[in-house]
Amino acid sequence: MNDTVTISQTTILEGLGARIAAVTYDSLTPDALHWAKVAILDTVGCTLAGAQEDCARIIGQAATYGTAGGDCLVFGTDRRVGPLDAALINGTAAHALDYDDCSNTLGGHPSAPVVPALFALAEMHNLSGKDFLTAYVAGWEAETRIARGVNFHHYEKGWHPTATLGVFGSAAGCSRLLGLTAEQTTRALALAATFSSGIKANFGTMTKPLHVGHAARNGMLAALLAKDGFTSSANAFEHKQGYLEVFNGAGNYNADAILADWAEPWDIVSPGVAIKQYPCCGSTHPAIDAMLMLVRDNKLTPDAVERVDSWTHPRRLAHTNRPNPQSELDAKFSVQYCLARGLVAGKVSIEHFEGDSYRDPAVQDVLRRVHAAPHPDMKMDTFEHFGAEVKVTLKDGRTLTQKVHRPLGRGPENPLPTALLEVKFINCAERTMSANEVPVLLGQLWQLESIGSVRSLADLMQRAAR
Repeated sequence: MNDTVTISQTTILEGLGARIAAVTYDSLTPDALHWAKVAILDTVGCTLAGAQEDCARIIGQAATYGTAGGDCLVFGTDRRVGPLDAALINGTAAHALDYDDCSNTLGGHPSAPVVPALFALAEMHNLSGKDFLTAYVAGWEAETRIARGVNFHHYEKGWHPTATLGVFGSAAGCSRLLGLTAEQTTRALALAATFSSGIKANFGTMTKPLHVGHAARNGMLAALLAKDGFTSSANAFEHKQGYLEVFNGAGNYNADAILADWAEPWDIVSPGVAIKQYPCCGSTHPAIDAMLMLVRDNKLTPDAVERVDSWTHPRRLAHTNRPNPQSELDAKFSVQYCLARGLVAGKVSIEHFEGDSYRDPAVQDVLRRVHAAPHPDMKMDTFEHFGAEVKVTLKDGRTLTQKVHRPLGRGPENPLPTALLEVKFINCAERTMSANEVPVLLGQLWQLESIGSVRSLADLMQRAAR
């Protein structure tokens, strides 16, 4: 892409602003468009399912106090609100189930902070599917390029990258969708640096998805302010009290990596998007895959098992070592619970994280036999941190072991098959849409580049809301 666009800059954000403003639909490769449609489709499904969760409901009530409706759809309902409220509510819903896509580069969930903001703006301005796709890929590229400069120190320090980096994806995508100039986009990104927030201490509570709704809303707000002339500092990244020094600290970032190799290839293509099979923290997924393989291949039942040992990457175990989860949200971050549930049910699905399902006596009985530890052979200084090994010791003395390098769906090299992706979408969408309309929406999302107005998708979801 840079071969055809002359880009100069004096600061990091000016360099990003120029690159984002230069993205066009024709600059996107076929692979980038394919994976963008996969990720957008998956995010819409997750948002429809998450719309009925308590966190989305409470945000929906609080966000609209003192306001009088608007033009933008609240997913899973027939309500319309203003664009900023829609980004906040739908952004929270998108991440409510922890079922949305992941990025190895970001160290989090790239689409949930971006898609809800773009959807609301596209509705407001009657923009096309091509406009949406262009802005989405620009947003993904921006947030992941910044991630290359700050991860994984940023991740390990305790920031929640889905929010602290996702806000830049939202700001970049909204800037491109609104047709902002390079200078205006730079100002939007600097505003996003001020809006960036979210700490891992709140994982396992409603605040985690709120981080994402906040990032979606604030990224949009940054773009809208910049469009109307709001000022900010172009050196908000490299300043001695700027983003890089404050969030990561001296010696803990690589500023050069942020602007290097933009779109060569697009990050959504390589290392690419990861689609979740299970509605829980992605750090538990390789262990779940391993457990379900053992259950399926050996016809395992809980009464035959003496002990389960799980070893995962230490970076991933840090927030999933929860042997005694105390809520349904806490259970999403418990590798022990997920393994126990997999052994008991032979699957891990949405209903296993609803209400007091985590207190299921059969699961609690197995939970006491599950032990988790960091894998001794998985090193911290690597981007390949998605493996797991599970050993089941049977009561008759035999042991069964399964190792997983990467869970199914974790990147284009090991993609979730289209059939499973569509089943996931249908199961999610049918939670808040009439079943006969779900295949229609699915088909239109697969043909997003042919949609004349994103508003037509919102109208379809509104009509079909249950």
